[in-house]
Amino acid sequence: MKDDHTPIGLSPQEAFDLLQHNPRAILVDVRSTMEFLFVGHPVGAIHVSWIDEPDWTVNPHFVTEVRKLLLGGAVCEEEGECAPVVLICRSGKRSREAGRALMQSGLIKVYNVTEGFEGELDEGHHRSTIGGWRFRGLPWEQC
Repeated sequence: MKDDHTPIGLSPQEAFDLLQHNPRAILVDVRSTMEFLFVGHPVGAIHVSWIDEPDWTVNPHFVTEVRKLLLGGAVCEEEGECAPVVLICRSGKRSREAGRALMQSGLIKVYNVTEGFEGELDEGHHRSTIGGWRFRGLPWEQC
């Protein structure tokens, strides 16, 4: 049975397609500031950390910060149509937890990029070799 507060999982390509076809959709990268800046991130992603340095605790303002991004016509309309929020992290785990928090706060259309930006570890303990946004050849940039 599906938990009512679990975001819908999307592959990197499905997430990219949703973002391309729905101008109201936002892509939120929930990784740490260091990951976002130095590992790279999807082009157009907005950075709001779920867990960040130096204490590596959950950001108590995460939901509020994402809700601020939805102002200006991107919130739910009276007909029930809501702007999609697509979340991405390294491998899809933190973004799933962050999505649960957003859904518990009342947001409806929350999606999780299941492979994340870098994907799972391969046999050699390397990322970006068997999955993820970057592995799939989708647009990304690095500072």
